[in-house]
Amino acid sequence: MKPDLVERLEQRLGRHYVRQRLAIEADHHARVCRGGSVQSLIRNTLKLAGLYERGVKNAAGVELRHNRIVLPTLPEAFEGFTLLHLSDMHLDMSQGAMSRLIELLEGLEYDACVLTGDYCGNDFGAFERVVREMARVRERLHSEVYGVLGNHDSLGMVPGLEDMGIRMLLNEAVRLERDGASLHLAGIDDAHYFRVDSIDKASAELPFGDCSLLLSHTPEVYRLAASAGFNLMLCGHTHGGQICLPGRLALTLDARLPRHMGSGPWRYADLTGYTSVGAGASVVPVRFNCPPEITLHRLHRA
Repeated sequence: MKPDLVERLEQRLGRHYVRQRLAIEADHHARVCRGGSVQSLIRNTLKLAGLYERGVKNAAGVELRHNRIVLPTLPEAFEGFTLLHLSDMHLDMSQGAMSRLIELLEGLEYDACVLTGDYCGNDFGAFERVVREMARVRERLHSEVYGVLGNHDSLGMVPGLEDMGIRMLLNEAVRLERDGASLHLAGIDDAHYFRVDSIDKASAELPFGDCSLLLSHTPEVYRLAASAGFNLMLCGHTHGGQICLPGRLALTLDARLPRHMGSGPWRYADLTGYTSVGAGASVVPVRFNCPPEITLHRLHRA
């Protein structure tokens, strides 16, 4: 990574954090570079079974979903506040899915957009192409945009994403204001692979009892989010299984959590959650019995 980019990250996030994150990335990238054979095995198996083209077509069928969320502590001024939730776009994997995504964004009405990570499909090598693809998506987003990183993403993407007007939340929080009322939005760094998340740091300055939302790439931190007092957690990572049996029965979720938290709305203690199945595809650009999605979450007091 270029020295000037590292310096910029250190000024933004602190030297210790940046060096630690980049060192873990370098080790990870060295390991996954040997994973191409897995992609070839899955792709060739599907082709031999005559299913590959069908799976590619399924992966391009991104759907728009609507989710109603009730938060008793939601300030009255935020009644009906709508969040556009994009997750796991894997922008360098499926051009068909990204073209459909851009089509769906036209004309949507929402108050803010949140991104829950995995902009990259390949989790090694250069990420400049992904940043350029994300710029195409950002041009279609008409509101404030907030995001977190996923386990496929590099810390080096942060300056490019923020230069295009995406506020990245790396164990940080911001306050959304409307008519004198506040809604707190926090985000953590990847908790699945890199494990550089800190809910403690992200929630350190949140007023006790105020309505607060957490962005996390993975739902695996649901217990910590609930114990920290968050009211809502939006996440992704699982792809809902991506390749599922009929009835959306996931073969694997690549996450340690109850299966019912692997996709859609769920609840744990006082925490309301939603796990997006994502708009893109990972490893191979196919989906079966698990359509990709983007979601509009509409917040209500009751």
